[in-house]
Amino acid sequence: MARTLSIIGAPSSAGAYAPGQEKAPSTFRHHGLVSQLERSGLDVVDRGDVGGFRWRPDPSKSKAMNLETVRNVAKELAAVVTTALDDEHNVLVVGGDCTIELGVVAGALTRYASLGLIYIDVDADLNPPVASDGALDWTGVAHLLDLPGAANELAGLAPRRPMLSAADILFFAVANVTDGEAETIRVRNLSMIGLQEVKSNPIEAARRATQWARSFDTILVHLDIDVLDFADFPLAENTRRGLGLTLEELSAALFELRALPNRRVLTVTEVNPDHAPDEAESFRRLIGLLSEALAE
Repeated sequence: MARTLSIIGAPSSAGAYAPGQEKAPSTFRHHGLVSQLERSGLDVVDRGDVGGFRWRPDPSKSKAMNLETVRNVAKELAAVVTTALDDEHNVLVVGGDCTIELGVVAGALTRYASLGLIYIDVDADLNPPVASDGALDWTGVAHLLDLPGAANELAGLAPRRPMLSAADILFFAVANVTDGEAETIRVRNLSMIGLQEVKSNPIEAARRATQWARSFDTILVHLDIDVLDFADFPLAENTRRGLGLTLEELSAALFELRALPNRRVLTVTEVNPDHAPDEAESFRRLIGLLSEALAE
């Protein structure tokens, strides 16, 4: 029997570099996210949004700007994710910057102990605040793993700490890795399927991810739209050109990941509506991609 899909919005850019991402949940809905998912055959429940926040500088915490707000958004999101999973729903979370994944994982851990995370992003997000430039956006996985220097307010959100072990995370399409992140990947033996591997054969790369995921009771998928080459599909927060997947390559990989029977949550982050040259057309294509990826 197909599960109902709960939609949860997390309209926050608290951890970002600039405002814009907080508009994504309302823009998704405005351009027909719910109706398109229903037309694809899904039974959809829209649970609304958790508290929002528009980015602003935070000079009081130069290495972890807007830390308390990031924590509060993640904590509220965790509670709603838990409720949806308790109702035996699958979940689509639309954000919002990457730090919302902390709330998704924390919420899922209240129900599932065997949890794997497929992290689709060009960036590894393995920088603790001490190694960061103040934006918590690229520290998410560092907090999931509770790396040295992680902020207690974020690393301690879940029933267990660290939230995930190195064996619980698979980086998918990663390419932009700092020297410190590369060392963490090496020392902790983190699993990864690199960007060029995905680009050369998205379906085979997704099959490898599916094989990795089969050992877990539950799989979460984190989709950072920064994984798309901005020159091909300009909608992400990051405006990098010449580094990333095409929309077609991402679509092929996500479609293959539908085969995962244990996938429970898809989280979409880093969508900045202000960057779309044609908002209606951009969201039409992105919503179409999500509908295909979530249809059962």
